[in-house]
Amino acid sequence: MTTLAIGLLGAGRIGKVHATAIAATPDARLVAVADAIPEPAAELAAAHEAEVRSIEEIMAADDVDAVFITTPTDLHAELIEQGALAGKRVFCEKPIDLDVQRVRDCLEVVEKEDALLMVGFNRRFDPNFMALWARIHEDKAIGDVEMVSITSRDPGPPPLAYMVRSGGLFKDMTIHDFDMARFMLGEEPVAVSAFGSALVDPAVVGPIGVDSAGITLITATGKIAQIANSRRATYGYDQRVEVHGSLGMARAENLHESTVEFAGRHGYTRAPLMNFFLERYMPAYRAEVATFVHAARHGGPVSPTGDDGLQALVIAEAATRSHLERRVVEIGEI
Repeated sequence: MTTLAIGLLGAGRIGKVHATAIAATPDARLVAVADAIPEPAAELAAAHEAEVRSIEEIMAADDVDAVFITTPTDLHAELIEQGALAGKRVFCEKPIDLDVQRVRDCLEVVEKEDALLMVGFNRRFDPNFMALWARIHEDKAIGDVEMVSITSRDPGPPPLAYMVRSGGLFKDMTIHDFDMARFMLGEEPVAVSAFGSALVDPAVVGPIGVDSAGITLITATGKIAQIANSRRATYGYDQRVEVHGSLGMARAENLHESTVEFAGRHGYTRAPLMNFFLERYMPAYRAEVATFVHAARHGGPVSPTGDDGLQALVIAEAATRSHLERRVVEIGEI
């Protein structure tokens, strides 16, 4: 296979991000776009010299090697199964579904069809987080990992219409941090304690209304991960990871709009933080797509896998129960 021909399912915000990343990836080409709303599909297809087709046409097409699933979450599992049955390589944005059993059923189809499936936890591909992981797990620079601290705060909440379909903060936002915790810990959590509140918009109640959370994970050997989430950070997009070990500590700091620092009689000032996930993580999206394209063309393994998607969702479900029931939830319960 010389060039990987890709069909994009979903022309919304994240679909546009992946279309841009595909365009920047050698040996990949966007050939078709599908969306339930004709206008964004036509606009995105025209921008990348692709065709507008239906999902059914893309799945049946001989000139499409792989599909990127960037639709609303409640369509992901069904489309993964369709792609697997059609012999396509499949990339799917997180989460695979909001229901754990539905994900397990979906992965059975993927395994039966021996399909290639990669799940979109793009933060694993951030250059800074990748360098942090390498220092910890390849160089063993801090000895044995003991504690992971993750701070993830958005500049502001997404639209309510989006949040209603997202499954709530733990399954939509924190799921990235659950995957990052697993990635950095190098060991699976066995229990979760989570507290959530509606502090940004107290008028919104229930699991979907949680916009602020503190979560603690613990592994069988006692390693601890702590996660702090908020849908409101007035100072920008706050993304930090710190890992403490038996020989020291390593951390990845926030990215600013520039490295310029000013000093005056009132002290030091720096450029603001990058203010949106598209700016902060665009290099990660490009690296993620390049990794998938390489695996799809050459037949190699992919990571994150469907099982990674399942494990992060299991933790998110446990965190949701912990928040609602005000207790520690064992992962084995899910």
